[in-house]
Amino acid sequence: MYGMTRKPLCSGMNDKGDNTMINDLLKGWKDCPCGQDHRCDIQFVSIRSGAVNDLTAFCADYHRIVLVADNNTWSVCGEKAAALLGNKVQEKVVFCQEGLLIPNEAAIERVLAAITDETDLVLGVGSGVINDLCKHCSFVSHLPYCIVATAPSMDGYASVGAAMITSNMKTTFGARVPAAIIGDVDVLKDAPMRMIQSGFGDIIGKYSALNDWKLAHLINGETLCQRVYQLVMDTVKKTEALAGGIEKRDPQAIQTLMEALVIVGIAMSFVGNSRPASGSEHHLSHYFEIVGILEDKEYFLHGIDVAYSTVRTQLMREKLLQMTQLPESVPEYPRSAWEQDIRSRYGIAAEGVMALQDKCGFYAKDYLSEYRAKWGDIREILAEVPSAEEIIAILKTAGLDYSEFEPFYGEKKILDAEWFAKDLKDRYTVLWPYFLLCFPRQGA
Repeated sequence: MYGMTRKPLCSGMNDKGDNTMINDLLKGWKDCPCGQDHRCDIQFVSIRSGAVNDLTAFCADYHRIVLVADNNTWSVCGEKAAALLGNKVQEKVVFCQEGLLIPNEAAIERVLAAITDETDLVLGVGSGVINDLCKHCSFVSHLPYCIVATAPSMDGYASVGAAMITSNMKTTFGARVPAAIIGDVDVLKDAPMRMIQSGFGDIIGKYSALNDWKLAHLINGETLCQRVYQLVMDTVKKTEALAGGIEKRDPQAIQTLMEALVIVGIAMSFVGNSRPASGSEHHLSHYFEIVGILEDKEYFLHGIDVAYSTVRTQLMREKLLQMTQLPESVPEYPRSAWEQDIRSRYGIAAEGVMALQDKCGFYAKDYLSEYRAKWGDIREILAEVPSAEEIIAILKTAGLDYSEFEPFYGEKKILDAEWFAKDLKDRYTVLWPYFLLCFPRQGA
């Protein structure tokens, strides 16, 4: 069933409502100047007023569907989706947890237990966590999945990765894109405002992520597709221009935001990973989430953490830009000191963090020599991002007040994230030169 060919059906992209841009992107890019062909296997996208009714057309060939929602998204749209599909719904999995749903082993097992040999589609009704659960569980079950979005809250709808929390680590598992994405603007605009702002913050975070991508291309030789880079940058600027409509729940602003989140996901599909959308700002966000779970303390919604962390990573770039010359050496950071620092921050997750860094080997590289040789080029790249003050103003236009960030987490936790969030991932970002050149070591 998953491999069957369908003509992409999309609604609601541009002012005429014909979804031209997303429809064109779903066709992929062949013979890209970067040397790669880019493809996206999403078959069906509908982002418009009343889009949930398109679910029946997409599901015409599916007959044994497992529907996954939580107690909130069930009442918002899940019940309607189930009514539209009738007896095609084989099983309903509705999480009724108190507080945030965590995509951990227990949640995964519950979804997998509902899937049988007869299941032919996993249908998620929700946003970030529901999407990731359905993406992961459908992938390991060799099934397609569809997501009915209930909030324009994050950019993972169209991505190939599923962000899960297993063994107390935030890990992105390889999966596949959804067969369909349905975003009913009538539903999306009524989502909790913090979730809408979260989606906006996730998009603004691309200023940081794209800059990190360029930096990694220069320092580590990572492949950078300029065409994908520009696609995401243009999407960010288009979304930013409508920031004033976010708090007003303006349908056009909400639709543009949801389209942007899907386009960024398609960009990730084009390159096969999250590099166009996730960098240092996401690493800080993941740190706050992981440590929050370990300590049983609150953390912001993902995109809001990303938004405020974008300000912090930009402050790092501005501090690095103040360095016109680099030292010939920096004090040693012994392995024993690193292990102690990681264990004190990550607790029971520390062994996994250290194993990851041992595998990727960033600490073993002579980055200082590389920075000294390329400092002029590095400075040019770092200077491309809007200033921290400008980012704060952009966020303010959408109702996000950066002044809530530091009192919420406290300066110590934020500094810990700046120094040690890089260790959560095997991805090079501005956190690495900032750590090497600014971290207070003994003897400095």
